[in-house]
Amino acid sequence: MQLSEKFVSYTQPLLQEEWIDFEQALEQESPTSIRINPTKAKGLLIQSERVLWCETGYYLAKRPSFTFDPLFHAGAYYVQEASSMFIEQVFRQYLNDDIKVLDLCAAPGGKSSHIASLISEESLLVSNEVIKSRSFILSENMTKSGYPNVIVTNNDPSDIGNKLPSFFDAILIDAPCSGEGMFRKDPHAVEEWSPANVQLCKERQQRIVADVWDALKPEGILIYSTCTYNKLENEENINWILDNFDAEILPIETDANWNISQAYNNEVLAHHFFPHKVKGEGFFLAAIQKKGNVTFENLPSNKRNKKQNTAKPQTLALEYKKYISRHEEYTFFDKNGLWFAFPEKQYEAFLQVSSQLKLVSAGIYIGEFKGKDFLPQHSLAMSNRINKDAFILHDIGRETAIAYLRKEALVFEDQPKGYILLTYKNVPLGFIKNIGNRANNLYPNEWRIRTSHLPDETTDLLQIVLG
Repeated sequence: MQLSEKFVSYTQPLLQEEWIDFEQALEQESPTSIRINPTKAKGLLIQSERVLWCETGYYLAKRPSFTFDPLFHAGAYYVQEASSMFIEQVFRQYLNDDIKVLDLCAAPGGKSSHIASLISEESLLVSNEVIKSRSFILSENMTKSGYPNVIVTNNDPSDIGNKLPSFFDAILIDAPCSGEGMFRKDPHAVEEWSPANVQLCKERQQRIVADVWDALKPEGILIYSTCTYNKLENEENINWILDNFDAEILPIETDANWNISQAYNNEVLAHHFFPHKVKGEGFFLAAIQKKGNVTFENLPSNKRNKKQNTAKPQTLALEYKKYISRHEEYTFFDKNGLWFAFPEKQYEAFLQVSSQLKLVSAGIYIGEFKGKDFLPQHSLAMSNRINKDAFILHDIGRETAIAYLRKEALVFEDQPKGYILLTYKNVPLGFIKNIGNRANNLYPNEWRIRTSHLPDETTDLLQIVLG
């Protein structure tokens, strides 16, 4: 890897005697890691090493073709860089109650799906992405993760800060950065690096923090992270936050065996991940608490924008409500002929968010009526709240599963007519409508596997033990 002279001249003094080890690590292959979805795959990886700071994180000995693993498409696991799984420690140490969380720069969804697995069922997660095209990718990945208490939005940070004051108990800003920590995985990041770009990123990160700060409740926690090494985007920005806002930094307990580094010269209570010390890429994280007391005046308003068409609870037949387990804990509503369910305890919060922000997806999209026929949707199949007893189940092999994921025509002559929930290793994969001589493949067209290639090697990562 050819590092620019300016990058070397800036970074080498920071690492001092560790520079040679760091430079050598950049020449090594980047490790592959995944995080298990605990609601879909209660099992163990085959002969795999654990990620020390994440209870559901594992390393793989080599990178397989995830595209051809049906369990990947079923949301049983997520391919996520190991260092970034460290956000788990902030939630476990400080955020254990029923809370409202914003993941501000959330696409493609690794950290959001991780957060969803960490917060309680009575909590709310808003996953936001400012770039519209990326918000659809975020929505797809959050749908596959299966958590019903999630809203995906497509808004600028200033929209959220202005429209939802003191709304969130925690905000994650995984800030757009110069990408130094991704040099091993992204050669373009090496080519595009420059001191000017670092300065530009630093200023953009400050604007993002300032724009969304008002949405954080007093005593709420801002989690600030980047995938870069330099002080400008990390330590200097943390000091800028502390200097410009009424806030204090929080310590995060770590194990010495994790080999996570402290901030340069211990300037602030923050953590660096370096590839020569941990099995992962470059990463930086700090947790900051907003000072002040929660009072009546700074509680979020329950008022909604009446000009917008907010969803209203309607009547859905009990037969279809029972598609969801513990359906009595959900509010069911109709929007333009489409039926959704959202956890009742956070429904009022959902209405607030939906009246103020641009929604991409939310809760469980159950289905829609086509004449007298109720067509179940893929969001329901992916939900970890689906009531599998409400459907005819048919477990299929890998070859048939890949054909289904390619949205190919299928035939199930030995199965009854009607809607059937296909599973792979007993994990829901999606719906078909069997009409006898053929089956209508209901897998979302935009999510289908587009390549006709099928590798000889079987990707079989998990031993599934159903809950």
